[in-house]
Amino acid sequence: MTDALLPAAPQPLEKENDGYFRKGCNPLAQTGRSKLQNQRAALNQQILKAVRMRTGAENLLKEAFTIPLIPLGLKETKDVDFAVVLKDFILEHYSEDGYLYEDEIADLMDLRQACRTPSRDEAGVELLMTYFIQLGFVESRFFPPTRQMGLLFTWYDSLTGVPVSQQNLLLEKASVLFNTGALYTQIGTRCDRQTQAGLESAIDAFQRAAGVLNYLKDTFTHTPSYDMSPAMLSVLVKMMLAQAQESVFEKISLPGIRNEFFMLVKVAQEAAKVGEVYQQLHAAMSQAPVKENIPYSWASLACVKAHHYAALAHYFTAILLIDHQVKPGTDLDHQEKCLSQLYDHMPEGLTPLATLKNDQQRRQLGKSHLRRAMAHHEESVREASLCKKLRSIEVLQKVLCAAQERSRLTYAQHQEEDDLLNLIDAPSVVAKTEQEVDIILPQFSKLTVTDFFQKLGPLSVFSANKRWTPPRSIRFTAEEGDLGFTLRGNAPVQVHFLDPYCSASVAGAREGDYIVSIQLVDCKWLTLSEVMKLLKSFGEDEIEMKVVSLLDSTSSMHNKSATYSVGMQKTYSMICLAIDDDDKTDKTKKISKKLSFLSWGTNKNRQKSASTLCLPSVGAARPQVKKKLPSPFSLLNSDSSWY
Repeated sequence: MTDALLPAAPQPLEKENDGYFRKGCNPLAQTGRSKLQNQRAALNQQILKAVRMRTGAENLLKEAFTIPLIPLGLKETKDVDFAVVLKDFILEHYSEDGYLYEDEIADLMDLRQACRTPSRDEAGVELLMTYFIQLGFVESRFFPPTRQMGLLFTWYDSLTGVPVSQQNLLLEKASVLFNTGALYTQIGTRCDRQTQAGLESAIDAFQRAAGVLNYLKDTFTHTPSYDMSPAMLSVLVKMMLAQAQESVFEKISLPGIRNEFFMLVKVAQEAAKVGEVYQQLHAAMSQAPVKENIPYSWASLACVKAHHYAALAHYFTAILLIDHQVKPGTDLDHQEKCLSQLYDHMPEGLTPLATLKNDQQRRQLGKSHLRRAMAHHEESVREASLCKKLRSIEVLQKVLCAAQERSRLTYAQHQEEDDLLNLIDAPSVVAKTEQEVDIILPQFSKLTVTDFFQKLGPLSVFSANKRWTPPRSIRFTAEEGDLGFTLRGNAPVQVHFLDPYCSASVAGAREGDYIVSIQLVDCKWLTLSEVMKLLKSFGEDEIEMKVVSLLDSTSSMHNKSATYSVGMQKTYSMICLAIDDDDKTDKTKKISKKLSFLSWGTNKNRQKSASTLCLPSVGAARPQVKKKLPSPFSLLNSDSSWY
């Protein structure tokens, strides 16, 4: 069966002419058994090497979870004292004592202070969003669009540290939104990316961060702080989506990458997708004016990851081509379809089916992918070495070097002498993902927030952009159970269909008045039925009712033309001068010219228009005309003409 080692003998073991074996035992002489043992040992060495490489690959994937992600820092701000300004405005605008709202103002200031240091979790996000919604209430209550309130808000740029100050609540709202997005990024980077649940939470956090920043970009378009400029916010949105896509790759790789053809196709395209989005991010970071203010380490890390994941895409493609030969029972049609979808186009002279069947072509194409992988690895390592901050991140350096070494060893294992004569230009891997990430817009409606200053009344009426008279006290009695007026609306209720001869009308009530209190009972939030019930409860006793009237001039002239509204004050003075001057002097001609400038038409039309102005006459008393109360039924169909 096998040859035995011959004892030392004077006769030669080989031909005498060889002169190689003379006598004794030659340690280099191999029997059949020893040859098999040596082959087995060499095979075991290859197996151990492959196991070490696979173990290194698995360790690499585990280490890849610690590749650093980029969180955004929170914007800092200075203290703001709302007390004096809000108290004065409550007294001036709402005719209420501002000191009655000290607790509400204190709650607002405490909420703002808490938002400066939110917790890095969902509770912190809810705190910031609560303050943002509360600012919407405050803006409607206390910040008229036509004047400044004297409150100075100061926020620092999160990238440059430059302070920005404005007497505008929009800066406050935009900064709180930015911090909400930044907090989501910090939550995403703090997630445990060694678990499936942690990676899903990271993906969700980065998508929500992108949604908040994108909402900020679309809503607040003229923020003076550079970190909230449209160009910078666009880059930050891209960065958050890129990090979400990277987390998707890590989630797919977490259970381990099986050395199977279809699994490797999937992982290669996922890696190509991550490399593609980071390449787009790096290109956006390199454009002016973002380039001057984006941290250099961010742009460098984006470039490093673009090359790193592109290298992984080529490496996994090389493995599926080299390791998986066509065997009996192989689903060749499925492999051909996957390989054709892996590229935009095959290399010249190659087809998917022919490449799969030809072992030599498969190996050559696989080795060309390994060469491209090594080129990307070299570029990622070089780019990381150029940035001082990235050089100090030890785990990043280990991951990049380990990936580079793995590709180099794999190429060395399959390298042949004639490789340089059979160069194939490996095509790029098509980027594809099973989970396309997208922005998740903030859902403010899901958060229930109570207006701190709801005692002022319903916001639809009692807001900063509406003006009304100070509360008037109306003392009246119900005559034989008849109040003399009807009511309409809900919270607050309005006086409607007022009898001009009832006691309420004589006391000063007018149609359209809002009822704010009855016998010191606040009625601003009461419904119509509740107000009616309260009024009837007093019987024929005297009732003290406080009402306010809107001073919005446009409400009483909504049928007039825009020309009339703009020129009303000038036109009134013209008519007064015309009435006082009985003689037709040159002034009348001047007035006529001014009236024609207002484009009121011909002289005949001017006279008609002047008669419809209903302005008070000068020097003549207005006759007391008794007003007949119209039928309520006839007014129901013409409500818009009265109000």
